[in-house]
Amino acid sequence: MSGFVEKPEPVQVPGLVHLHTGKVRELYQNEAGDLVMVASDRTSAFDWVLPTEIPDKGRVLTQLSLWWFDQLADLAPNHVLSTELPADAPADWAGRTLICKSLRMVPVEAVARGYLTGSGLLEYNDSRTVCGLALPEGLVDGSELPAPIFTPATKAAVGEHDENVSYEEVARQVGAETAAQLRQTTLAVYGRARDIARDRGIILADTKFEFGYEDDTLVIADEVLTPDSSRFWPADLWEPGRAQPSFDKQFVRDWLTSDASGWDRKSEQPPPPLPEEIVAATRAKYVEAYERLTGTSWS
Repeated sequence: MSGFVEKPEPVQVPGLVHLHTGKVRELYQNEAGDLVMVASDRTSAFDWVLPTEIPDKGRVLTQLSLWWFDQLADLAPNHVLSTELPADAPADWAGRTLICKSLRMVPVEAVARGYLTGSGLLEYNDSRTVCGLALPEGLVDGSELPAPIFTPATKAAVGEHDENVSYEEVARQVGAETAAQLRQTTLAVYGRARDIARDRGIILADTKFEFGYEDDTLVIADEVLTPDSSRFWPADLWEPGRAQPSFDKQFVRDWLTSDASGWDRKSEQPPPPLPEEIVAATRAKYVEAYERLTGTSWS
């Protein structure tokens, strides 16, 4: 089993139609037909959306995405129309809400990897490939790749795994021209972001993007280059051959798999609530990622 431990009831707002509850975001449509994305403080681990929220997480994700959109504007347009709060929206939506273009979404997670870890490492250990791309012998967890690679995945429903697929499969699903655009744009954006992060003492190991089309223009959608969609590692602690410390929900995953949680990941029981110290440590990591990347203090 997996999914929501406790699925929330969406807030009803006059003039907005609720479309979807995701792991983190609530999606609405306004009367003009634009999408209204609200980032919650929910967090997920091991395909479960947990019952405990991380304070400020939704605002950090939203504000960091907006900062990155500015850094990437010359490489690819994005879907943001406005950050203005919709009329009659709850006050706590402030800072976590984006009014966005309604796009024709590409049903592919566009993933770029510059380092070997996660599902890529599992495939490499089995076949010396990632998404069918051959890699050199001798790589270990955390190794830098000879060059960044495009490793797409299919988009999964809440509670299910994304599945890595080959470039050829993406081309078959969405067409050769769209697949080529996805690969080119994903690697260009990753390269820019990797260099910006490196200048701030952070390794961008990998990241995933979602894209859609506005007419014939490929547009970046959803969040971008946040700790939820990327692996950020402190450069001064990078040591290939082991799991790397990261700016994300590492504390959550570590606690859930520890004896302290009392939870058996292989059981059908949902995970327990998180203790206050794990919540505080996780929030601090998100805030630190924001502050180190943007160079501004979180308030």
